[in-house]
Amino acid sequence: MDLPGPIHDFILVFLGLGLILGGLGVVLFNNPIYSAFSLGLVLVCISLFYILSNSHFVAAAQLLIYVGAINVLIIFAVMFVNGSGYYKDFQFWTIGDGITSVICTSIFVSLITIILDTSWYGIIWTRRSNHILEQDLISNSQQIGIHLSTDFFLPFELISIILLFALVGAIAVARQ
Repeated sequence: MDLPGPIHDFILVFLGLGLILGGLGVVLFNNPIYSAFSLGLVLVCISLFYILSNSHFVAAAQLLIYVGAINVLIIFAVMFVNGSGYYKDFQFWTIGDGITSVICTSIFVSLITIILDTSWYGIIWTRRSNHILEQDLISNSQQIGIHLSTDFFLPFELISIILLFALVGAIAVARQ
């Protein structure tokens, strides 16, 4: 998307805040339904990042697969588990969670240091100019489409059938 610099930066900051707040919501909400909806917010923000970087095919795939299918199945599963009384005695913080939080914090700190030490110039930008070449993006999208319709056709269809069976099974359990 060709936007002026300040608008592009504002949208990046806005989407980054959406990702951070959604991620914190996934982890910190007591209600698992709210956590699942926060996960949906994170996945939508990631899709908008793809649109902002001119990867429209990947953005559409992100919306259709992760937001439209996976997150809906997660919400179904959480609703079934939540209705069974499993979360009636759910506590927000226990002693065993301290070890988990230390491990997660150390992984988070190591990821931040890796991100800050990485040279992003060679990954995102080309050496010849300061703009992403749209021809490369178009050819990458075409290559993804060709691979999905030839080499990965069978796994792609099998995944869609598995998701369909999971959805039908969730509806069958919900009716009972």
